Amino acid sequence: MNASANLSTERRSRPRRRTLPAEMRTDDLMASAAALFVAKGIEATTIDDIVARAGVAKGTFYHYFATKTDVVLALRERFSQDFVRSVSVAIEACPVTDFTARLSGWIHGAVQAYLANFKLHDVVFHDFSHSHRQSKEKDAVIAQLVALLEAGQAAGAWSLPDTRMTALILFDGMHGVVDDAIARESRDPQPLCDILLQLFSRMLSVDGTISPRVSG
Repeated sequence: MNASANLSTERRSRPRRRTLPAEMRTDDLMASAAALFVAKGIEATTIDDIVARAGVAKGTFYHYFATKTDVVLALRERFSQDFVRSVSVAIEACPVTDFTARLSGWIHGAVQAYLANFKLHDVVFHDFSHSHRQSKEKDAVIAQLVALLEAGQAAGAWSLPDTRMTALILFDGMHGVVDDAIARESRDPQPLCDILLQLFSRMLSVDGTISPRVSG
C-alpha cells in the first residue's frame, strides 16, 4: 500500500469532530452560564469559565453573544418563556369553562415553576429595580394572566374593575408568598397553592364579598 493510500485510510479512520447546530451550541452556552452564575455569581464568572464548561472555543461564544451581559439577558428572556409555557400547560389541563379550576391551574403552574427555578431567577433578575418598572419578560407573564381574567370576566365568573391591575396584584401576591416560603425554607407548593386559591377566589368573587370567619 502506498503512502497516499495509507493517508486516505488514516483520514477515514480518524473520528470526525461533531458539529452541533447553532441552537444546540447556544443552549450549551446558556446552560453552562446558568449553572456557573448560580454557583459562583455573575461577577465571579468569566467568559473563559463559560466556554470551558460548555466545551467550546472562546470564538464560539462571541459568535452568539457579544458580552456576558447578553447571556444574562438571554437567560432572563428564556426564564420568562419557560415560566409562561409551564403555566399555560397547567391552565389548559383544566376545562375551558371552569374558571375556578383554570385560576387554580395558573396558581399551581406559577408556584411550581417559581419554586423549581428561583435560584436562577434571583441571579438573572438581580439588577431589576424601580428604574426598570416595565420589562418585556414581566409583560409576557402578566399578559397571560390578563387573558385568563378577561375570559373569566366575559363568562361572568368574576367582576373586575381593571383586569391588568388585578393581574399585577395576583402575580405580585403569588411572588411575595413564594419568596416568603423560600426564606422560611419551605418548598412544598401545595399549602401555598391552597391559601392563594382561597384568597384570590374571594378577591375575584362577583359580589366582592368575603365569607365571615367561622370560629372553632
